[in-house]
Amino acid sequence: MGFLKKFIGSVLREGSQAPSRSSFEHLSEEELEAHLRIAKYGNFTLTDAVRPSYDLQVVPCEGFRHDVYRSDNGQTVIPVLMASVSKEKLFDTFIELLDPLGEEVDVVLETSHHRDRPGHHDLYREHIDMPVLKSILWEFEDVLLNDGCTGIAVLNADIPLEVQFDEHKLLICYGSDLRPFERILKSHGIPNNEQIRFITEAEHVHSSTEHYSRRFEELKTYLGMDEGCYV
Repeated sequence: MGFLKKFIGSVLREGSQAPSRSSFEHLSEEELEAHLRIAKYGNFTLTDAVRPSYDLQVVPCEGFRHDVYRSDNGQTVIPVLMASVSKEKLFDTFIELLDPLGEEVDVVLETSHHRDRPGHHDLYREHIDMPVLKSILWEFEDVLLNDGCTGIAVLNADIPLEVQFDEHKLLICYGSDLRPFERILKSHGIPNNEQIRFITEAEHVHSSTEHYSRRFEELKTYLGMDEGCYV
């Protein structure tokens, strides 16, 4: 699966504690490779981008829940919808979730391919027509689905609404009115489960390859991205 980027963390919800020891710590190479080859958990199929902890602290499954984003100073509170979708319908669902954003949007492309640099590299493109953007996204479905170092966010600041397809291949929607996103998720058979835990809320590993790193550079060119900045 290419190089691995070990990552321990949580998103949005506070109180998750990172394990004191990694479940990968004492694995043999054969045990690790066998774990990384497992992509299906029940009816849920992962992309190649990420794998759960060896001891399955979180078992991947399909569903969505509501949450909130709070800024560091607490002055900004934004409703959030988070969804985990099985690979076979993940990209179709992502593309359809873009519809409520309107006909002209901004795009943020996120990369952590450069492992010698801290944080993520964010690149920006303003004012792109939605049909043009969707055409480009379909052209690069492979890297967006399977690269654990690539994420993308599409937003309309005038509404405001945002849809993020992150490095873990979770779908995250931000906005004061989340009902259009809820309807789309339900139309794809994604159940509402307010108790669902996501792969980000426990130890997990990301994966990428040199091929996907090159494809990312091509995607950046197609989108006409500026160099952006590290955050």
